[in-house]
Amino acid sequence: MTVLLGLPGLRTTRPGTDAQRRLADAYGRVAADLRLSLTDRCNLRCTYCMPAEGLDWMARDELLDDDEIVRLVRIGAERLGITTVRLTGGEPLLRKGLEGLVARLAALDPAPVLALTTNGIGLASRAQGLKDAGLDRINVSLDTLDPETFATLTRRRRHADVLAGVRAARAAGLDPVKINAVLMRGVNDHEAPSMLRWALEEGVQLRFIEQMPLDAQHGWRRTEMVTAAETLARLRTEFSLVVDPAHAAARGSAPAELFRVVGTDQTVGVIASVTQPFCGSCDRVRLTADGQIRTCLFAREESDLRVLLRGGADDATIADAWVTAVAGKQPGHGIDDPSFLQPDRPMSAIGG
Repeated sequence: MTVLLGLPGLRTTRPGTDAQRRLADAYGRVAADLRLSLTDRCNLRCTYCMPAEGLDWMARDELLDDDEIVRLVRIGAERLGITTVRLTGGEPLLRKGLEGLVARLAALDPAPVLALTTNGIGLASRAQGLKDAGLDRINVSLDTLDPETFATLTRRRRHADVLAGVRAARAAGLDPVKINAVLMRGVNDHEAPSMLRWALEEGVQLRFIEQMPLDAQHGWRRTEMVTAAETLARLRTEFSLVVDPAHAAARGSAPAELFRVVGTDQTVGVIASVTQPFCGSCDRVRLTADGQIRTCLFAREESDLRVLLRGGADDATIADAWVTAVAGKQPGHGIDDPSFLQPDRPMSAIGG
């Protein structure tokens, strides 16, 4: 359901300046991390995300253009306390002129920290250009070290391209390069130790993420999901892991619990989004490629900023609408509630 926020009611005074306003909800959380989707399109067909034939992509005129994106990020950074922007998709490298958009976002004042989540296809030739444009951090999705398993999971034979992209990101200085991996029971769950061994050798930070109910086919089953506890148990068959004390003391809203690999100075992360949700400390807000504010990955309502942008609304009105949207954020994603319903949009349309 999309909520057309329209024009908020008139106020005689504004409580403080825009720069002091926050994207706060009723549960004391303040959003400062914007997950910004640039496209719903993707060049992989991961089995846990979409069907082999793909999806019906958004029409080009439905997508926010670069000027609209820059304006919304500027409003968020100037007026509402957004400090980090993560560019997602679909696959954000498919966005035409991405380096130019990154440069424009990096030139804002105040400038947010800029991150990118990608499947790595095409990254080898673009990592340095993205770094030069102002990108600060990068996450690469990679679920397996086996090219055949990769082809089974993604329905594409591009495994070598992803590995080349990881190496290029490191060479460009986009450290730490983080690797996001989803384990699937009976498919790649046995690879957890070998993936960690590879990550230690490559000098990248590996993070295992519990599979979430965001597939277009609505085929997710909790009983089939590889849990964070299972992942740690598999890793501990070959590695000694201890909770990273520095990270634990300052974890804040970070989704990953980090474990130091004994005998090294490196860590491995586990994101238990389903079994140990971190909703109580969430500081994220999401903007879809077609201009809809979502307060949670699993939200079933959206708030339309595109209609305001294209309807001539001023910055203050858009900021008001954004504040109103976040104020209605639910206390948690509710996956364990018997009434839980998977969102209508799949992950590729929501943005990671």
